[in-house]
Amino acid sequence: MSQRTAKISFSDSDQVIELPVLEGSMGNPVIDIRALGGQGYFTFDPGFVATASCASSITFIDGERGLLYYRGYPIEQLAQHSDFMEVAYLLLRGELPTAQQKAEFVNTVRYHTMLHDQMAVFYRGFRRDAHPMAVMVSMVGAMSAFYADSANPFDPKQRDIAAYRLLAKVPTIAAWSYKYNQGMPFMYPQNRYDYAENFLYMMFATPCEEYVPNPILAKALDRILILHADHEQNASTSTVRVAGSSGANPFACIAAGIASLWGPLHGGANEAVLKMLEEIGDVSRIGQAIERAKDKSSGFRLMGFGHRVYKNMDPRAAIMRKTCHEVLDELGLHDDPLFRIALKLEEIALQDDYFIQRKLYPNVDFYSGIVLRALGIPTTMFTAIFALARTAGWVAQWHEMVSAAEHKIARPRQLYTGPQRRDYVPIDRR
Repeated sequence: MSQRTAKISFSDSDQVIELPVLEGSMGNPVIDIRALGGQGYFTFDPGFVATASCASSITFIDGERGLLYYRGYPIEQLAQHSDFMEVAYLLLRGELPTAQQKAEFVNTVRYHTMLHDQMAVFYRGFRRDAHPMAVMVSMVGAMSAFYADSANPFDPKQRDIAAYRLLAKVPTIAAWSYKYNQGMPFMYPQNRYDYAENFLYMMFATPCEEYVPNPILAKALDRILILHADHEQNASTSTVRVAGSSGANPFACIAAGIASLWGPLHGGANEAVLKMLEEIGDVSRIGQAIERAKDKSSGFRLMGFGHRVYKNMDPRAAIMRKTCHEVLDELGLHDDPLFRIALKLEEIALQDDYFIQRKLYPNVDFYSGIVLRALGIPTTMFTAIFALARTAGWVAQWHEMVSAAEHKIARPRQLYTGPQRRDYVPIDRR
């Protein structure tokens, strides 16, 4: 990390403050503003959109150029050549594993997939129609009551065990949330399957008949998990880091991340795309929908176009588009009405100057909802699968934060706009 100096002067005084400018390995330079507090100043940045809250070596995004790297590896290469377990190892350990390291990692995760038997009883305390994300927040948080031997974030060995348990058990928790919602018996994980296959088995198998996961569909799910494994300092990842900064146990931190992801502005975008396609209803109404989207007073938005971070093409979108075709080819669903609407909507939007000038390209959510729907996964489970994938990134980010030499509890400042000091007035004089 290189360093230079910036000077801040004030128009109403002769005061000059020198601040270090830090250069990372990639990305924009960052002004280290910590010295401002000692001079009586804080900065104002709602949403932290211009503030680097941490130094991290895990994920890099360049929104202008449409780049997403995990530990320096382009997402396109990982999605094509890797699998989710290898990506999870990369995020957590910093390097791609050797064949032996991967086999040991996969084997360890595989043998942690079972939940404590008493946790199964917890599900019966929820309503059958409870949202799967509500159940997941509760169940992941409850892990701290069952796995206290890996709850100390400052013990490296316990951190490793907690990481394995979270990667292994969150799919089981998610699948059982769905099974409970449907009034169906829980299916226990099978060690003969890989990560994605095991999740599909727990979701869709029943005790009545043999279930064999389709390898093409399992590969599609695995790719979705890779594409959503981490995404720098987003709302849920920042939540995990803030919770973890206090020394909270890892299960509570990941539960906090799941709660943040549940928000419709964060994790519900692919579900919103499907609702939009259903609202459009027919290819003949696409032109009308596009005109409504251009009219800001209409309240209608084309979901799945554009991205807060990517000002160019979302690098995950092309991968997801290809995966979408593979899944629909395998299932013979290319005549699916929603998919035909989606393809035509994409075609028209990409030729429209309004969208071209604003760089409103399809993002990963535009396609992932269609893929998940084709896999038979209900929309209420979309965000749960997002949480399943992002657990790998959350665990890596939490691990990095807790083990950092400059680990500090998060304590943001504020711009106070309330009343100045005033004296209490007795109730009979108000």
